[in-house]
Amino acid sequence: MSRNLDRRSFMAVSAGGTLLAALPVVARAQGKLGKVEYGVASIDPLYSAAYVALKRDLFKQQGLEVNYLNTQSGPRSKQLLAAGQIGIATSGVNDAIALNLAGKDTTVIYGFDQRVPFANIMVRKADFDSGKIKSVKDLAGKTIAVTQPQSATWLMATYISDRAGILKQVNIRGLGDFATMMGAVKAGQVDATIATISMLDSAKQQGWGHTLFDVTDEGAWKETFGGNVPGVGCYVLQESLKTNGEALQAFVTAMAKAQDVLNSSTPEQIVDGIFDAYLTGYEREATLRAVRVYKAGVWSRNNDVSNDAYTRLIGIMGDGRQFSNAELEAVPYKKVVDMSFLSKAKR
Repeated sequence: MSRNLDRRSFMAVSAGGTLLAALPVVARAQGKLGKVEYGVASIDPLYSAAYVALKRDLFKQQGLEVNYLNTQSGPRSKQLLAAGQIGIATSGVNDAIALNLAGKDTTVIYGFDQRVPFANIMVRKADFDSGKIKSVKDLAGKTIAVTQPQSATWLMATYISDRAGILKQVNIRGLGDFATMMGAVKAGQVDATIATISMLDSAKQQGWGHTLFDVTDEGAWKETFGGNVPGVGCYVLQESLKTNGEALQAFVTAMAKAQDVLNSSTPEQIVDGIFDAYLTGYEREATLRAVRVYKAGVWSRNNDVSNDAYTRLIGIMGDGRQFSNAELEAVPYKKVVDMSFLSKAKR
C-alpha cells in the first residue's frame, strides 16, 4: 500500500447509490460528539447490526453523527482508513492486521461474527452432479473467484485450498465484487467462487448453484478451522483511540445496542426493520433466509473478538499464505485488538 495516498482519488458509494467524496474523518456537526465517516466493505445482511444502529438512530442517541458509506471492498476500506478519509472501517479483521504490518497502527474495537461467513465455496450444480467437482480437492487445476488479491475472500480461498493440499495447483482470481464473482461462475468463466450466504441462497433458488464448502457445516468447519474465527469487525487507526476516544465509545455503544436488538428479534422482525433502507438490491425472501443463517450461528451475540479466535486467524494468515510467521509475531492480540470500548458498552 502506498503511504502517500491521493485523498482526492478516493470516492465511496452511499447506501442510496450516490457518489460522495469522502469527508473529513471527524467534524463538529449535529451530534455533540461530532461526525464520523463510517465505511463498510459491501452491502449484505451480514452487516445488520450497522443497519439497525443507523435506522434506529442509535448513534444519534449517543450524541454521534455517522455518515455511512459503502466502500465496496476490504482493500478499499483499509485504503480509505489509512488515507484518513474515513474514521471507522468495517471489513475483514485480517485487513486490520495487514494495515498494522504496512506501518499503519490499527485497532479492532468491535466484532460482527464468530465464524467467517464468506468462507463458503460455490460451484455450478451441473459440475457437481456430473461428478466433475465433488470436493475442494477437485478444484486442483481450476479457478476460484475472489474479490481482490489479499482481501478476506482471497485469504479464505487460499487457506481452504491449502488445507485441501491443492494451493499450488489452483488459480485464485480477483474479479472485483460479489455480483461479478457470481456471474462468472454461473457463466462458466471460472469453476468456483468464494461466496456469501446470500450468494449461495440466490444461486440455489435459481437452480444452478451448489455449495462445495459450507461454513454452517459444523464438522467441515471444525476440521478446517478448528473453532471460532473473526470474519469482519470495526477497526480504527490507533491514534483515534486517544484523539477521538469519546466518539469511538459512543459508536461502539450504539453498535452493542444494535446487537441487542438482533439478539432479541426474530429474523422476520430484523428484515422488516432494515430491508427497505439498506437491502433492496436483494430479494426480501433471500435476505430473510440469510438472516436466519447468520442469527443461528454466524453472528457473535456479544461482539467480542477473543484472543483464541484472533490466534486462529493469525494461523490462517501465516505459514506464508498471506504473511510469514515471523512477520505476524509483530501483531500480537494486545497490539491489534482493544475490547475496552465494548466492555464499557456492555456494563
